[in-house]
Amino acid sequence: MNKKTKDILWRYSVATLGLILVALGVALSLKSNLGTAPVSCPPAILNLRWTGISVGTFTWMMHIVFILSQVAMLGKKFKAEYLMQIPAAFVFGYLCDAAIWAVDGIVVNNYLTRMALCIATVILTAIGIRLEIIGNAWMLAGDKTTQVISEVTGIKFSNVKIYFDIFLVALSALFAWLAFGVLTGDGENVVIREGTIILAFFTGLCMKITDPLVDRLFLRKTT
Repeated sequence: MNKKTKDILWRYSVATLGLILVALGVALSLKSNLGTAPVSCPPAILNLRWTGISVGTFTWMMHIVFILSQVAMLGKKFKAEYLMQIPAAFVFGYLCDAAIWAVDGIVVNNYLTRMALCIATVILTAIGIRLEIIGNAWMLAGDKTTQVISEVTGIKFSNVKIYFDIFLVALSALFAWLAFGVLTGDGENVVIREGTIILAFFTGLCMKITDPLVDRLFLRKTT
């Protein structure tokens, strides 16, 4: 096996590990019943309405919509390499379903346990995102769409990220209200609550702590 092939395998392995951790974070946030990350709100809400379709399936379907929106915004500037978002969408969607199945046995019977799961989600998501960046292989459509909107509008990426997250949460809350008469979920299962705010604001802060540790373990092996 030549060096280039080894490098590709290593990068995809690191990036896939990142996806696994982020998917596990999604599963734990749903298990906490305190709210999930903004980008996971739409598939989680839709799953409550149509329980026969999994969260993971709704996730990759949402990512396909994101990719189509990129095509509409970029037109001929849409590059062939961006199509890697398609297999990434399917991989991530099915990883979410696998993670949800894996954590199904966790017993959650008090608020402290729920908050612990929420904090674990922040940490896993922070580490997972950094591994995706280091691997530089899979491209998830949510972040890419945010980048494209930033490029097209000229608005800073960080600001677009905030607006995009607010849009996804508001859209999910509207659907929940129309479908169930409440803004947070279906009345029993919670998708939008304090956990959503925690994940939106504290994941980036957590990365300031976890990034150096992750880089020490993985970044030197890719250079």
